[in-house]
Amino acid sequence: MTSTFSSLRINSDRMLDSFTQASSFGATSEGGVNRPSFSEAHLQARKWFREQIESAGFEFRTDGAGNHSAVIASETKQSPTLIIGSHLDSVPNGGKYDGGLGVVAAFEVLKILQENRIKLKVNVEAMDFTDEEGTLVGLLGSAAIAGHLHQKDLDNPRGGRENLLEGMKCAGLSDESMLSAKRKPETLAGYLELHIEQGKRLEKSKINIGIVSAIVGIASYRLTFIGKANHAGTTTMEDRLDASLGASSFTLKARELVMSEYKNSVVNVGKMEFSPGAFNIVPAQVDLSLEFRSATQDEFDKLDEALISLAKAEAQKFDLELTIEFLGKHSPSPMSDKVQTAFASACDDLGLTHTSLTSGAGHDAQSLADLCPVGMIFIPSINGISHSPKEFTEWEDCVNGANVLLQTVLKLAT
Repeated sequence: MTSTFSSLRINSDRMLDSFTQASSFGATSEGGVNRPSFSEAHLQARKWFREQIESAGFEFRTDGAGNHSAVIASETKQSPTLIIGSHLDSVPNGGKYDGGLGVVAAFEVLKILQENRIKLKVNVEAMDFTDEEGTLVGLLGSAAIAGHLHQKDLDNPRGGRENLLEGMKCAGLSDESMLSAKRKPETLAGYLELHIEQGKRLEKSKINIGIVSAIVGIASYRLTFIGKANHAGTTTMEDRLDASLGASSFTLKARELVMSEYKNSVVNVGKMEFSPGAFNIVPAQVDLSLEFRSATQDEFDKLDEALISLAKAEAQKFDLELTIEFLGKHSPSPMSDKVQTAFASACDDLGLTHTSLTSGAGHDAQSLADLCPVGMIFIPSINGISHSPKEFTEWEDCVNGANVLLQTVLKLAT
């Protein structure tokens, strides 16, 4: 890279203006945004993004999955494309930095490339992915590009088939178009994403940039502990087949197991449903929602086996039956060594401290990790708060992240 390239920086005031405009769509009184996929606020934000792209003189593209993007073409014909970006959709009553910042920063990088007439050896595409947050399917746009989206995912989406159909209709999409968005690996040079950390590690350590080494694998099950309903006053403690005991004991021991033997993993029981669910009836059944996450495939597989074995043991301990329903999984996604090295070099050039971190949250990058070289950087989140209107990152950190993204694009695309 030339010294001229290394001196380039994003326009902080312009990026802040774009971020402020983007944050106005679905803005809440608490300072966050409510912009679930294909909601009116989400569609307004995407309309704004398209207008920004076209008014700045970029080529606008949208594909069958509804991904929106701006493109700068390489002077070399048939060049692969380096995608940069994130997502404009949010969780219900969420924060304005999660996703939105990554889209705005990627677009600002394109503006710098355009203004300085940078000669590119690859196309560069700033993208807003569809439904990253999973209102309807989860990682929908990136999974479609990667070829990981299948008809069964659309037939039985997590947000419900009717909601998906309604959303696709509002956005002018269909099952057929969704499945047509797949790109071939040879057409992609890589994917880079800037994101807030959504945790406290960078803030606690006072480090500027986290370079993501891997995105955790996520697996989920529905476990059902089955006992026998009976009178809660007349049935002795010894005679009860209480489904709540198996479910509760499993929950506590799963925590102990992970904290003692799987220190780089996490486990969560996010929901329990008791049946019949009355004060004076011994619970006959408890449905339990289990999720766990690990950053390496070996630990992910071992923890999977250990938790299911634990559930069986706890059911047996209390003379209960157990049914196990597998709900799905994403395997851990290691990030590209080449991209991590480029990020580190960019941080060094900019005088920013950096460290290697795993991502405990899912991101579009994991969809693309087996398709092309992929990398992510994190910037600090104040108090580690995310998916909340209280989500906040200092603007100086946002600018630092955008400059690392810019310098990394210059290293990889010129």
